[in-house]
Amino acid sequence: MTGYGKGQTAHNGRQVTIEVKAVNHRFLDLNLKLPKGFLFLDDLIRKTLSKVISRGHLDVYVTYDNQSEDKGSYICNNQLGKDFYFLGELLSREIGIENDLTISSIMKAPDVLERVMPEENEEELKNLVVLSLASALTSLEEMRIAEGDEIKKDLALKLDILKKMRDEIESLSPKVTVDYKEKLTARISEYLAMPELDEQRIATEVALFADRSAIDEELTRLKSHFKQFDDLLVSEDPVGRKLDFLLQEINRETNTIGSKANFIEITNLVLKMKNEIEKIREQVQNIE
Repeated sequence: MTGYGKGQTAHNGRQVTIEVKAVNHRFLDLNLKLPKGFLFLDDLIRKTLSKVISRGHLDVYVTYDNQSEDKGSYICNNQLGKDFYFLGELLSREIGIENDLTISSIMKAPDVLERVMPEENEEELKNLVVLSLASALTSLEEMRIAEGDEIKKDLALKLDILKKMRDEIESLSPKVTVDYKEKLTARISEYLAMPELDEQRIATEVALFADRSAIDEELTRLKSHFKQFDDLLVSEDPVGRKLDFLLQEINRETNTIGSKANFIEITNLVLKMKNEIEKIREQVQNIE
């Protein structure tokens, strides 16, 4: 599921901000951006995230702001600054354009001015990160729960549609054999041009057809799968993968019904069910 969370913690003039952006993904995929000096916390952050979230692509941004009195100092590479100036002079004479380099522009050149940061207390940084990450995940979870509730409502509505179509198929299934018997009798009568037909033979053929086209077991299994789906929708545990597997079973039973029941009305219902199953499958990809 998608979501966004932000956490911020400050102590002794030092502030850590963590932003977590989540989008749908079949597996857990982490993209972590850390400031300089925070690499030692990479593993801690990843383990914390994986304990809370099992599916989704996460972009995690950690920023650090040191506003304490001991916030570092700057050193200037004088020789490098001189080199920039003299090279500028040389180039200006070569091409006949006035050298307009200023002290300000020279100091902005790469590596001329370098900030030297004080040695940080790793334990203090760790505490700031832990607190900020917990706050960000709480915020993210609130958004994900709200989205999850809406998805569950939508899935429940779509499942009700499947249940109704399954019940329609069940009510139509007795007509399949009757329809086959009528068509078989008409064909035999037409081909043989006989006013009297062998009812016993027709009954045998119809019985064989009824056995081949029986969908009672598939309908029963569908009913069971729907019940399991309902139960998973109210579960507090991560159910995304279970729902995905259950949908595969529902789709398989629906396909079997379509191949066995040689009846146009049932075929049309099966096609509608498959379309609805695909819609549900797309939504299930958003569930952890």
